[in-house]
Amino acid sequence: MPEREITNKQTIRTLYEEVLNEGRLELLDQIAWPEHVEHNPFPHQSQGAEGLKQRASMVRAAFNPHFTIEHVIAEGDKVAIMWSNQGTHVGDWFGFAPTGKNVAAHGVDIFLLRDGRLAEHWDVVDTTDFLIKVGVLPDPAASAESRR
Repeated sequence: MPEREITNKQTIRTLYEEVLNEGRLELLDQIAWPEHVEHNPFPHQSQGAEGLKQRASMVRAAFNPHFTIEHVIAEGDKVAIMWSNQGTHVGDWFGFAPTGKNVAAHGVDIFLLRDGRLAEHWDVVDTTDFLIKVGVLPDPAASAESRR
């Protein structure tokens, strides 16, 4: 594997293990470009490294998450990561008051890196479990139980 791909994968591991899991937001100043582009920003999230800090802070404040890296694939300057996340809904999440319930999420992120630093980000996140826990979607387990 080319050195560039090894370096890029390590940058992504730092993002998930140290920034998102441990809350070391200051590391974003080292691993992200100031002009970082977020292609799917949260409401009220700005762009750039500061926007990444906002995004990480919002997720950490709402869910106290622990991310597990399932797969990391690097090709050139792009890195794809599949992750799972376990947390507790302890803070407001875009109008949903804290429930104290354990929630899980799964997602795939694609990053474009330049010179080993985060330059752009795209994501697809499965929030079904959260939507069930806050009552937006019916709980399939409860529906199955009621049919018995």
